[in-house]
Amino acid sequence: MTSADYTIDIGHILRKKFGPKVPGWVIRMARRLLHEDFLNEFFKEGYTGVEFARKGLEYMQVTLQVEGLERIPKEGRFTIASNHALGGNDALALVALFGEHFEGHIRIMVNDFLMALKQLDTLFVPVNKVGAQSRDLPALTDSVFSSDEQVLMFPAGKCARRIDGKIQDPEWRKTFVTKSVQYRRDIVPMHFYGRNSWRFYFLDWIGRVTRINRKFPLAMVLLVDEMYRARGRSYRIVVGEPVPWQTFDSSRRPQEWVRWIRERVYAL
Repeated sequence: MTSADYTIDIGHILRKKFGPKVPGWVIRMARRLLHEDFLNEFFKEGYTGVEFARKGLEYMQVTLQVEGLERIPKEGRFTIASNHALGGNDALALVALFGEHFEGHIRIMVNDFLMALKQLDTLFVPVNKVGAQSRDLPALTDSVFSSDEQVLMFPAGKCARRIDGKIQDPEWRKTFVTKSVQYRRDIVPMHFYGRNSWRFYFLDWIGRVTRINRKFPLAMVLLVDEMYRARGRSYRIVVGEPVPWQTFDSSRRPQEWVRWIRERVYAL
């Protein structure tokens, strides 16, 4: 692919999805909200893979304050389990940080929003595909966990929301525990410190109250804008001690082990 293949045309995307009669004002509003020019200025450079994530953070002048990375040996097989604070920059941070640490030998399980980044499709693995693609997911998941690549995961599958009065992940799924045990991977807890804007959480609340989120996750339309507004920010990342896969025995049910790891992540 050439660098031009990575640029986006919001008008073309909308007309292809909704037909040729999409009003011009809708396209103009979408272009502003999704910051088409800002993204394309970077996309045209043609970066891919780990370099795309690293250069992307530089382009947005986002810096990372990392603690505890030395706790993870360069050798071995690991599942890095992180909270999903933001929905965009945290994924780029994981790719940049662990991509460099493990010399590019990583795969990251992400949702459909991030799968839209073609520059990272060799590293990304979808976790919430539907239809025919969902039938392939178990085999794809097994192939990733059985490989020698390091697996990066947001076990919540969705970024943090306001739940029970505080900003936190939705319930974590058990796949990262069961597959790590099956394929003998130690689990590394990681805490990414950060949050989106109040309007993101408010729009998500509106979507849940009105049940619009069942058909369309309302706040998702803001995620690109949230990344844009985060230019110049610094985020703290704390990496915990790897937990041996043998720890996750039959003394607890898988979902109980999930909650145990989640508590360790938020305690970092």
